[in-house]
Parts: sequence; C-alpha cells; structure tokens
Amino acid sequence: MAPLQDFLPALRKHWGYDSFRPLQERIVTSILEGWDTCVVMPTGGGKSLCYQLPALVLEKTAIVVSPLIALMQDQVAQLEQMGIPAAVLNSSVAGKEQAQILRNAREGKYRLLYLSPERVAREDSVRWLRQLPISFFAIDEAHCISEWGHEFRPEYRELKSLRANFPDRPIAAFTASATRRVRHDILGQLKLRTPHKYIASFHRSNLRYVVRQTDENEQQQLLVRALQNYREGSVIVYSPTIVKVEQTVDFLEESGIPAVGYHAKMDTAERRRNQERWMSDEVRVLVGTIAFGLGINKAAVRAVIHLFLPKSVEQFYQESGRAGRDGLPADCVLLWQARDAGLIGFFNNQISDAGERNRSWERYREIRGFVDAKTCRHRQICVHFGEIPQWQSCGACDACGSQPEWLAVPVADRPARRRRLRLAQPPQPVAPEPSNSLFSVAPTIDHELREYLRQWRRKVAKEQGVSAFVVMHDSTLEQVCERKPRFFADLRGIAGLGERKLASYGQPLLDALERFHQGARAQASSQVKAQPAEETRRLVAEGLSPAEIAVRRGRQLSTVVGTIAVMVEAGDFEFREEWIPSNKRLQIEEACQRLGTQWLKPLKAALPDEISFEEIRLVVAKLRRESQQATNGAVV
Repeated sequence: MAPLQDFLPALRKHWGYDSFRPLQERIVTSILEGWDTCVVMPTGGGKSLCYQLPALVLEKTAIVVSPLIALMQDQVAQLEQMGIPAAVLNSSVAGKEQAQILRNAREGKYRLLYLSPERVAREDSVRWLRQLPISFFAIDEAHCISEWGHEFRPEYRELKSLRANFPDRPIAAFTASATRRVRHDILGQLKLRTPHKYIASFHRSNLRYVVRQTDENEQQQLLVRALQNYREGSVIVYSPTIVKVEQTVDFLEESGIPAVGYHAKMDTAERRRNQERWMSDEVRVLVGTIAFGLGINKAAVRAVIHLFLPKSVEQFYQESGRAGRDGLPADCVLLWQARDAGLIGFFNNQISDAGERNRSWERYREIRGFVDAKTCRHRQICVHFGEIPQWQSCGACDACGSQPEWLAVPVADRPARRRRLRLAQPPQPVAPEPSNSLFSVAPTIDHELREYLRQWRRKVAKEQGVSAFVVMHDSTLEQVCERKPRFFADLRGIAGLGERKLASYGQPLLDALERFHQGARAQASSQVKAQPAEETRRLVAEGLSPAEIAVRRGRQLSTVVGTIAVMVEAGDFEFREEWIPSNKRLQIEEACQRLGTQWLKPLKAALPDEISFEEIRLVVAKLRRESQQATNGAVV
C-alpha cells in the first residue's frame, strides 16, 4: 500500500487543491488503510473525491457502482480531464468498445471503473471482476439499497453479494441523505465489517428554507417574482409531472423568462442538450421533474424551487441541497398546493406491497409534519436525520422570521386561466432585497468578465464534446474572475486547476483574459424565440393537428392540447371538427349535457376507454366557449 502522505501531492497535482474539506482527509485515510467505510455527506460536500483519490493512490482499480448512465459518463470525462485513467461499462457502450474496456481493465489500466448495480450483480460480471486487480468497491447513492430509503431500487439489494464474492476487498458506501434507520440498513445489507462511519452535519447554514402553501394563481405569480429577483447564478424549478414541466417552461417563456425543461420522456439528446445549456449558463432556469439533478455538479445555484409537495423529507433535503454548493447564500423554496397531498395519497394507495405502502404513508406524514410545523426548518431536518442541534432558532428559514422580500409582497388576483395566454405580459420585477441581507449575494466580481469566460468555456466544451463543468468548475471560474491572473504562474494557486488542467487550458485561459483586457466582450445571443402560445397559434393556422404540433414543438400531446383548449375558450380561434372523429365528439357532447363541463374526470369515467382526456378537453373547450358566447349574447 502506498504511504499515506502520497495523497497530498496527488490532491494538488490532479485536483488543484491544497487542502481538504471537513472529513475528507479522514475518509480517504480510512479507505487507504483498507477499512470498510460508510459516509453520509450532504450534496456538495465532496463525496466523489473521497473515493477517487484513494483509487488513484492505491494504483489498482476501484469499482464504482452508480445508478445513472449520465452521471457515470460525466465523472469519467472529468477524471480523464484530470489525467486519471477511468472508464464506464453500461448499456450505452458499444459491444466492440466494451470488449476493449474489459481487456484494459484486466491489464489494470484503469484507476476507476464505473458499473451499474445491475451489471455488478450478474454472474458473468462476477467472473471477469475476479480477474481484475481491484483495490476496493465504492457504492454511490447507497441509500438506494434500503427499503426505508426514499429512492429504493431493488437492483441495489443484489449488491449484498459483493461481500461473499469478494471477501477480502473493502467496501465504501456513500450517500447524501440517509436517516439513522437507512444507515443501519446500509451497513447490514452490504455486510460492512467494523466500518469506519463518517456522518457530516445535516445543517447547511448558507441555505434558507421557505415553505408556503399556495393556490395555482399565487404559485405562478410567486414563481415569476422569484426568478426575476435571483439575478445571479442559476435556478432549478422542480415540477411534479412531465406535462407540468412543459406548461411551466411555456408559462415562463410567455412571462419573458428563458427556461429549458428536463424530463424522462424527452429525447435523450434533447435532454442532454438542455442540461448542458443550463450547466454552461446559456440558460439560467431549468424546470425538471425529480429525474433531474442526481450527480449535478454546479456550484452557483442560487435557488431551488419546488412547485409540489415532495414525497419525503429526504427527497426535499436532497433536491434542495443542490442550491448553494459554492457556500454562498441560496434559497430553498417550497410552494405547494393542497391538491398535492391528495395526489400523494392516491399513488400511495396504489402500492400493492403492504410494507412499502406503509412506508410511503410514513414518509408522507413526515413531510406533512415538516411543512405544517411552525418550528425551525433547519432544526426539523437535522432531527429527522438523527442529529440533535444545540440551537432552537436558525435565523435562516421562514419559521425563524427570514424570508425573501419578493415573498412578502401580496399576490394580486389575476384573470381566469382561459384568458391568461391572450393577456400574458411580463410581470414587473419586485424590488430587490436590501444589499445588507444575509441572503443577498453581493456583486464582488467583474460580471462582464465572468460572462465572457463562461462563453469561452462553452466554446471550448463544444469543441471537445464535453460538458462545460468538465472543462472548468464554476468555483474555479469565479476565482479566475476575482484574481484576474496575467501570467501562467498566477494560475497555480487557483483551486481546481491541477497539472493536467493547466497544461490543457492554462494558456488558452490567459489568452481569453488578454482579449478581454483588450476590449473583447461576450456576444449577445442572436436567437429570437417565438412565444409558445404564438408558435402554437401559428401552427394551428397552418392546419397542423394537435398531434403534429406536439411533434413540431417537442411537447407532450396533453401539453399542446391544454394550450389549444385555453385559446379556444378565449376565442383566439375556432374549434376544428377534424381534430376529433364525429362519433367521438358526439359521445363527449352527450356526456357533457348530462354531467356538465366543470370537471374532466367524471366525463372520462363515463365515456368509452378509447376516448382520451385530450379529446375530452378539446370538446369541453368548444362547449365552454359556446356557453360563454350565449351568455354574453343574452346579456346584450
């Protein structure tokens, strides 16, 4: 085994850091000494380095088990940029390339090899893994192994075979969100032997937690206000469903706020492209389902906003913890509606396994207790994870009297939804928070320089076919903006610039800085994007069907139908009979005469299965418009 002091030069050489974050050095030492290890460290605490550095120093191959293909690919790309040989084996790798990776792995050419839990559990994988010079196993997102965890994945349970198949190899488990019960389950399932346990504090003092129960109108207005007032950094908006993601993106675009979406039904290339646009600061706002975020390595996220009630405290903690990874103040805002609770209850009752159903209801009671309580949010979270703070009030949550200024301004009434698209105008910004507020980010760097360097980073990343953060982390770019280095030697003290990064990007970075000093500035985007409602209106006028419009706009059919229905009700254009076969339309109209047009679910239940919600929605919009015209005519 390599001497322990070897990891300090490696930290400087490859990662560009002169010191460790809290707990990192002790964790690295435990793994280097061959101990089983369990690490619970909040998002942004630096878990990846805790197994990547020992893997480099031990000069064998660490097997990293990770749940997401994109996460594995990004980590391997980062390691290669730092000069650390690594590879990933999953379904996205072509057969010929897989064979080459297996040969290289047997020859010990990799320091880290990333595998999915499904692959590790396969008998053929166990056979070839036994041929590898393995240093240790690292289990990322280890809470997925526990039925008590909020993201239980059955395939993770198979990892319990690692101890039997590789009894002499250490196992290190890592997670950001595990309660005491889940931690014990991790230890038991993986059969860790006298493990070294490291549990970081769950108190993120730079985050402000704010919870507000709203209705739909208030939620939308508050969302726009929030996004207009987080002028620095990026924002993640979590939405409960795919359709709601698309509707929210369109709504923000109509309100003058550029945003991109992210959900599981998107084409993989589009999903990756949207993520990269957000990661590289091309677009500041990303609206996604909970499918977005695992492994996202972006430091300057100033706010995470939930538009629904999360299923558990752990889910909220993990997702909101993606804010403020740079250590600067950030907001975690939860804007939920009463109907969210009913939706969670509905899905809980669909769970056939009695044990899992009971666990889901327990998680629901815990998150309801969190949002309903009037006590310190930070303290509630710490206690939930088994940590007992020595304080009662944090001064950094709504329960302790701290909230953003934009949230304190009363919300005005707004026209009914059927008129909203036609009348939409970008709302006026709320006055920004006072500069002396704890949760205001003071402008300490040259913003023009930062935007210029971000554009330079995007260009380099596109040329190399990698993500922007793989080229250079946000925190590294911030230090460059603060120090304004003029010579190569000035770059050596900047965290995140190891030797390989300096060799690859040092001189191009200095050249970019020199061009900025000579007067170069970031180029404004020349793209003029049509407003979503206007684009839909144009495509309807061209004669496209709702299904064709959905394909053209890259939206779910239900999203497009919702937009068209609003326009039909508002009288922006007439209902077209060719949208729906006449036999279906007549059946829907007859059901509407009996049941009314206020609610869609009773109509769906009363109609044949082959009639879709989208078809019902369009006919209902037509009937509502006709009813409104008849009423207006009677008044006249």
